Amino acid sequence: MMHQLTVEYPETLPDAVGSTSEQFEQEAKWAMAVKLFEMKRLSSGMAAALIGVDRVTFLLKLADYGVPMIDLTEADLLSDLASA
Repeated sequence: MMHQLTVEYPETLPDAVGSTSEQFEQEAKWAMAVKLFEMKRLSSGMAAALIGVDRVTFLLKLADYGVPMIDLTEADLLSDLASA
């Protein structure tokens, strides 16, 4: 079963940020998915599904938001390398 989230915003908001309503709503969906991924609340696959794109497209778009694809601390990376 699918659920729907509705967000109310002023009619003038898309114009104020220089976009159409459709562009603004798509960007808001992207921003939500990217932030939930960054917070480690969603996997990249789940975030991509939320937006309706494939995982690779989602991962490549993360740079536009300043979010790394892989967010490992140095200790995590060294631990992973030691285990490999």
